[in-house]
Amino acid sequence: MGIVAGLDSSPDFTRIVVCDTDTGAVVRQGYAPHPVESPDGGGRPSDVDPQAWLLSLGEAAGGGLLEGVQAIGVSAQQNAVVPLDAQGNTVRPAMVGGDKRTQVAAADLIDALGGREAWAQAVGCVPQAAHPVTKLRWLARTEPENAQRTAILLQAHDWLVWQLLGRPVRRTTDRGGASSTGYWSAATGAYRPDLVELALGHQVMLPEVVGPADAAGRTPEGLLISVGTGETMAAAFGLGIGLGDAVVSLGASGSVMAVHPEALVDGSGMITALADATGMHLPVVTTLNAVRTLRGTAELLGLPDLESLSELAMKSTPGAHGLVLLPYLEGERTPNLPHTAGTLAGLRRESMKAEHLARAAFEGMLCGLADALDVLRARGVEVRRVFLLGPAAELPAVQAAAPMLFGTQVVVPQPADYAAIGAARQAAWALGVSQGTVDARNPPAWQGAVAQVLEPGEELAVGQAVRQQFVAVREQTHPGAF
Repeated sequence: MGIVAGLDSSPDFTRIVVCDTDTGAVVRQGYAPHPVESPDGGGRPSDVDPQAWLLSLGEAAGGGLLEGVQAIGVSAQQNAVVPLDAQGNTVRPAMVGGDKRTQVAAADLIDALGGREAWAQAVGCVPQAAHPVTKLRWLARTEPENAQRTAILLQAHDWLVWQLLGRPVRRTTDRGGASSTGYWSAATGAYRPDLVELALGHQVMLPEVVGPADAAGRTPEGLLISVGTGETMAAAFGLGIGLGDAVVSLGASGSVMAVHPEALVDGSGMITALADATGMHLPVVTTLNAVRTLRGTAELLGLPDLESLSELAMKSTPGAHGLVLLPYLEGERTPNLPHTAGTLAGLRRESMKAEHLARAAFEGMLCGLADALDVLRARGVEVRRVFLLGPAAELPAVQAAAPMLFGTQVVVPQPADYAAIGAARQAAWALGVSQGTVDARNPPAWQGAVAQVLEPGEELAVGQAVRQQFVAVREQTHPGAF
């Protein structure tokens, strides 16, 4: 039929994939790093000139990559705020990421509204250092003149879409991007301008939130641009996850998200209520300790890499001879134990072997993520299979233990540019709707991710016993943590 493009502007680079509109098969791709200097070490939020994203985009699209493309979708890093003045010029560089100084602003905001539960009820999340609403508070406190000049707020994908369209009067965003700002509620589908004012000190213009299958507009050359979304939502859309699916991401810290028909309001603040790119919801639970647990254990055992740690762990058996590691090395968010440390329990003469500690590290990390999964399950979220993402998902010790500890089928997708693919799928959806060939309620059915599927099988009972051992130690060490 035709081709569409998806571009993913991450913190460090831009990737572009050109896909077949009908099947989603990738036919061409481009890549360019962002020309960004390393952020200054002065403890301020990382500052990035958004023009760097455009330069990178132009470079990635070089060599006629977009020739013949009928529509483009944009995915971009979440939590980046681009403050604009009344004329649409940037007031200061975009604020991206999070740092120690914005933590003070987050605590300020939590107190100003009356606590964590008040925020969870208002917008489905409790302010963290990286949230746009927190950065606005930081701006008002630290750069009051810039805060005063700020008249319009956009996120990274909103700004890129607006630039591609030739900076029209109408500015748009999607539910997914809006849900990660801290001033839009996934439950009500509405902005909370009062929270922007609470943070920044005055009202501003916010982009119009348009539907998942809607176009943001057309470029001066007539190219259709879809609404765009945040990286997390785009990756979920590119993977093709739906009801019954959860995604566990293994980074230094971990996250668990699942597709759910409604927004979950959670007074404890453990669940962040994001919206997805299809009209559904993406409740997310994060842990502070995932692969950093493995790296710390590898260093302790004098091993050069995680592959060696995995190999050593495979010499042990499920349950690690009674050794249990509570992996709260950086404190923990789930459960909420910010000032705690890790715990190694079950030391006996026979368990004091390197392979058992290696196994306990993998089981501790995965049990911590299983705890996060259970937070969602306890709220009625159905989990029939778990997609496991991140380079650590390829480790044999992870693949051996994950299905039995999660108690469900585990899918390990082949590495691919899922955020860019999700953006392209969104472009195909908007294009199909505009042409009357695709239903606005149902996205185009693209081929799913190529993946390895792991079943818990006969190990399920063993996995339950290991989980019970972990929970018993957690309850004894941190009674009532959940």
